Amino acid sequence: MSTAPTGNARRVIAVVVLVPVIAALALWAFAWPAARTAPRDLPLGVAGPAAATARMEKELARHEGAFEIHHYADEAAARDAIENRTVYGAVVATTQGPELLTASAASPVVAQLLQQAVAQNAQVKTVDVVAAPATDPRGAALSASVLPLALAGMAAGAVVTLSGLRGSRAVTALLGASALVGVAAAGIGDSWLGILTGNWWAEAGVFGLTTLAVSGAVAGLAALLGTAGVGITAGVIMLFGNPFSGAASAPRMLPEPVGTIGQWLPPGAGATLTRSVAYFDGAAATGPALTLTWWAALGLGAVLLGNALKARKASVEPAPGQRELAPVG
Repeated sequence: MSTAPTGNARRVIAVVVLVPVIAALALWAFAWPAARTAPRDLPLGVAGPAAATARMEKELARHEGAFEIHHYADEAAARDAIENRTVYGAVVATTQGPELLTASAASPVVAQLLQQAVAQNAQVKTVDVVAAPATDPRGAALSASVLPLALAGMAAGAVVTLSGLRGSRAVTALLGASALVGVAAAGIGDSWLGILTGNWWAEAGVFGLTTLAVSGAVAGLAALLGTAGVGITAGVIMLFGNPFSGAASAPRMLPEPVGTIGQWLPPGAGATLTRSVAYFDGAAATGPALTLTWWAALGLGAVLLGNALKARKASVEPAPGQRELAPVG
């Protein structure tokens, strides 16, 4: 009796069930963080004498759980904290009244939110300490670069895997492709569009490292698990890395643990590192740079390990058709 009809029925059922599940998971991953965007312990500075800042802190406390207050002696210290990416902004007590310092380069969304929360009347002066470039005032172009870099990394890892490259040749191909992606991305974002204002080669390095972190992970898991590793890694990057990156707003604007998870994945770490290098002279770049480096190193290491394991297995197994000879005696 043929089992083909039964097998076909199972495939149909699998498609009917799995496709809606995947669609629901994708909708949740992309829509839920966007629908729950709000400040959560957002680092905000308060500068000036304690007596003068007490009223400001009381007003900010009305936004329960929204802000994590950092105290600074004066405006200069608050500006340094913003430029070092310790806080997103600061409220300064001056003789002319409160003054709001923002950094739209860190997040235009947060800068606007601070204006709504603090500068509720015309008496509050607002100063953009680190402004977003005029060519990308809302940060839309920068946040839009997250997905293309992730796609480039996934494509590089998949091509290396499916083309049969192994070991050091695969590593060389991944390094070369990532370097060229970094140069091309910096050329577009800095030289052409002008949405980046930092050191050109540093920006290219960030883009290249972000791509390598993704491509290395894709090729590395595929080297250990087979071609299924391509789909697994690509699924994680697409379903979680991109929507959890916080590139369109800020990691602290996403519900927990989404914001934290996003910074552990290459898209989120890459977006944060790009802002640090492009607008803040590398301030607070260590954390995301280490995250991307670990992803790249582990991925490339897995590529080499997978090749070594396959070579060892091939050397132990007898060649096809070879017969084991009985011992003479």
